[in-house]
Amino acid sequence: MTLPVSHKTVFVLDHSPYFLTSCQQHIEFDIFTKTRQPGIIPLAPISKSLWTCSVEAAFEYCRIVWDIFPTSKLIRFVVSGTSARYLNSWMQEDQSMSYLMAVMAQVGAPSETGPSKDYNIITGLTAAIEALCECSEVQHECRTSLTETAGKVANRGRIVCITSMKSDADIRALEDRFYNILTEHNKLASGTDCLMPVHKCELVIILTCPVNKEIDMSGFSKRDVGSVLSSEVHRCRSGRHLAVKLGYLVQIHYNLASTTVTGIPMKEEQNANSSANYDVELLHPAAAHTELFKTGFSNTEGVHVSTVKEGQAYETVTLKWCTPRSNSVELQYCTGAFRITPVDINSRPSSCLTNFLLSGRAVMLEMPRKSGSKVMSHMLASHGGEIYIHTLGTGRSTLEDPPSISEGCGGRVTDYRINDFGEFMKDNKLVPFNVGPNDRQELPIQRALKRLQRLTQYWPMVISHTTIFNMASQLDPLLTLITKESLTPDEIIECKKVIYLLVSMESKGTALPVPTIGMRGKGPKREEQYRTMWNELENYIRMHCVTAEHNVILDCLLECRKPAENDASGNNQKASITGIKKSTEKGTSVKDEKGEGKWSEVDLSWREGKFGDTDKVEEGSCKPPSVKKARSSGLDGDMLGSTSLLQLWKNKVSTENARRHVEFAGRLNGDGKIAKLYPNLNIDGNDNENES
Repeated sequence: MTLPVSHKTVFVLDHSPYFLTSCQQHIEFDIFTKTRQPGIIPLAPISKSLWTCSVEAAFEYCRIVWDIFPTSKLIRFVVSGTSARYLNSWMQEDQSMSYLMAVMAQVGAPSETGPSKDYNIITGLTAAIEALCECSEVQHECRTSLTETAGKVANRGRIVCITSMKSDADIRALEDRFYNILTEHNKLASGTDCLMPVHKCELVIILTCPVNKEIDMSGFSKRDVGSVLSSEVHRCRSGRHLAVKLGYLVQIHYNLASTTVTGIPMKEEQNANSSANYDVELLHPAAAHTELFKTGFSNTEGVHVSTVKEGQAYETVTLKWCTPRSNSVELQYCTGAFRITPVDINSRPSSCLTNFLLSGRAVMLEMPRKSGSKVMSHMLASHGGEIYIHTLGTGRSTLEDPPSISEGCGGRVTDYRINDFGEFMKDNKLVPFNVGPNDRQELPIQRALKRLQRLTQYWPMVISHTTIFNMASQLDPLLTLITKESLTPDEIIECKKVIYLLVSMESKGTALPVPTIGMRGKGPKREEQYRTMWNELENYIRMHCVTAEHNVILDCLLECRKPAENDASGNNQKASITGIKKSTEKGTSVKDEKGEGKWSEVDLSWREGKFGDTDKVEEGSCKPPSVKKARSSGLDGDMLGSTSLLQLWKNKVSTENARRHVEFAGRLNGDGKIAKLYPNLNIDGNDNENES
């Protein structure tokens, strides 16, 4: 199981005496709403410390994360002073703002006294590494589960450190020291069961200083320090600048996006009869804008939906408050819902908008356009006390029938066998199967794949590309039974009955249900229809011939097709026999009267045997309905069976051999008797014996 880096985040806050320094961002404490009375001296403005600004910015970071992700996004706090102090754990009950505020109140402000050498930020970073090595509840559950992935749980995390440093060399030294400590802790964690080594760690260092000062060091982009560590450095002034920086980082760390709702009508206390328009910025997962940019509406008419506000480092999508038309009867479909949270939670416009939504109302949001009708792309509504932004479909609904797929240049195919494919999926649905320990057969998934491959050898996708699948009423149950791995005698009889029915239909001249989609003019002739049907049915049965029972059905089909083929050929065969006979006597291949092709002597013998056996029909219990047969009484008697198949084959072989080489003289002059091998082998030996 792989959890993202955002699953675990550790904040390390520098608690050294330096952070007791004022941020120098003054806040007017005594504000007069009316004319100031003479003699009254206003109170001096106040300013927050660097520590207070760091805590507030980190808490705002947590509020945004926990508002949008109530679970699965865990954040821990470590205060780095003379020693490290944990403020919470990875437990879900510790992941709340109220708990953190109560614990942080006990920590207090940094101490004014104490040598600076006793305060080192590496102490807090070491504690952060130890925190990352601890398992969260989700990780512990996955590690202890009895699954194959129990030992493959990845431990990733991020450490955000808010501190202050003097030079770039100090930062480099800190990164190297941090990497060494991380490597040591990974070695220790690998040897224990209660800890997990850190497989990936992101170190984010934020250098801060008072508002009236500038940090001489420059920020560093993200770089890899080691195989498991990447580091990036940001510098910013404290106060509201630090809050803006963390607001920008939270969007990057958790893939969030910003939406600004403009034109919100609100009543003013000074003038109750009119209303002013306000804006509210919201944060939510970036997936809420996917449909907006995918459709292309955001780039039409030159209107820039995505803009960058002044003082911000990120873009925000601007959507207008919309009052839907009362006469609109079309209900837009929703493609997604995502939690939201306001950027400025304490402002009056944000409070009014959230209260309006929590009261059960809904707000439609439209994209700004220069002309044309409104395009409502989002909706704000609450469910169970939580506010969501709903993404509305601006294009074609995904619930409609899918458009037909184009095939080549030209029209669109609309006659797909959708219903048949649905039935095919139901018949081949995968279900869990428990394999016994002693089961030595192939795996169920392998058997399922073989079955699927066998059933899809011939499966036309378009209605107009098949004939037999359009004759379900006539061919059932043959089409269903032939796909089975084994057949019973009763099923064989049922399949034969279907074949005999087709023969009867052909003899009666019954028209076949040939699809006419995309066909112009007259369709094919009836004889052509039946020939196409018989060929397709034969190929379909051959593909499923896996047993002897299947071959019985194939043989029945072939026997029933013989009379039909002879009748279909008819006069053409009679007209060509005379030419075939003459050419056979010459030992050459010729063309028939129509010039349809050449016939060899073997092919001629096969045709002669077929014509000679035309009138012979086997008598039996499974005799098919009688059909019109070709008459061969007018043929020459010498033509039928005058030459055997063996003689034709010898003539053919002799002719081919004569073309290739000269025959041996002994073979040409031989009389067919057995020749004696080496007759003069022992003549010399016998003569020597006689002389001696």
